[in-house]
Amino acid sequence: MTGTGALWIDLFLEAQAAERGAALNSLMAYRRDLDDYAAHLTARGQTVATATKAQIEAYLIACEAAGLAASTRARRLAAIRGLYRFAYDDGLRQDDPAIRISGPQKPKSLPKTLSEAQVDALLDAAEDMGRTEAERLRDTCLMQLLYATGMRVSELVGLPVSAARGDPRMLLVRGKGGKERMVPLSPQARDAMAAWLAFRDAEADRNRVERGTPAPAHLFPSRGKSGHLTRIWFHGRIKALAAFAGLDPAKVSPHVLRHAFATHLLSGGADLRAIQTMLGHADISTTEIYTHVLETRLRELVLTHHPLAGS
Repeated sequence: MTGTGALWIDLFLEAQAAERGAALNSLMAYRRDLDDYAAHLTARGQTVATATKAQIEAYLIACEAAGLAASTRARRLAAIRGLYRFAYDDGLRQDDPAIRISGPQKPKSLPKTLSEAQVDALLDAAEDMGRTEAERLRDTCLMQLLYATGMRVSELVGLPVSAARGDPRMLLVRGKGGKERMVPLSPQARDAMAAWLAFRDAEADRNRVERGTPAPAHLFPSRGKSGHLTRIWFHGRIKALAAFAGLDPAKVSPHVLRHAFATHLLSGGADLRAIQTMLGHADISTTEIYTHVLETRLRELVLTHHPLAGS
């Protein structure tokens, strides 16, 4: 794709990266969606620069006819809206043709989660499954940190070792778009991190003396290109822990444990805004999916404590 449309998309993505700190994955998704939209217009003798509301809606209808899910169509419309809002704000267009276009309704699905007993079984498995002390200490630290903080798996495996120094009560996490947040650590997570850090440091010192290997920069180092454990590795590891704990591996993933963190906090009375901050959600509406927990708790309160509940 060449011409004005390609230039607008490039400028828009540069602005997203510079002004809003958009993550690389988000920028790549925007690129794919906008390139598809531009290609659709080009095939019909239309252009991004001159597209009308009717032409944008025709593209969305074509996406639906192609069998794209409502969530995918909503994401593509969001990218198109962002592009034209940018073009209007920067004076590239005198109007915003996408501003009044309604997106498809995405079905709301409750996040998959685990009970507290199931999480306890996973944490116990982390302490017992590993063949060596190193594996058991590492797995226990990974699982305790994940459940204590609700971190995304990429944030967890990429933690710098400096974040763990000094027995911190709060952990500094770098999230999407390089945005930083502080999350509190439970006593169990702090103990697990201290035990793993001591073992890891002793191993690093031994490698430095015997092999001249420099000290690794990450809390969970590996010999791979990234220098730390990968998301794919941890995804497989948590499946193995689930099987060891007697749970269905298909129902356990790092993201399910993140959901369990939020669900259990809310069930225990935590404030939704506090959970939003700890999860690193930019918008409270993303966090509000967990309010189903409040509805369940309120229903239980009524059934248990209302004067007529037993009648």
